[in-house]
Amino acid sequence: MATANARANTANDMTETKDVGGVSGQRLRAYLDRIEKLEEEKKALADDIKDIYAEAKGVGFDAKTLRKVYRLRKMNTDKRREEEELLELYKAAVGLD
Repeated sequence: MATANARANTANDMTETKDVGGVSGQRLRAYLDRIEKLEEEKKALADDIKDIYAEAKGVGFDAKTLRKVYRLRKMNTDKRREEEELLELYKAAVGLD
């Protein structure tokens, strides 16, 4: 119900825009509406991704490790090797190996 009211208020606000100090209210409102729509889509996608991690966890995968592997897959090979070598160096320096 609150979302419907917010949309109604947004629609009503479109008719109440003004040009103030050289700023076009209508143009500014259009940018804000586009940003708001994309933020809603981004939230929906984030929820979908969260559901996929939950699904993977449900069949026995560790979500935290899955996230790490995903992050590593996005890196180029040289960057990934550099990060892994640095991690090994740091681990050795503090006696973890």
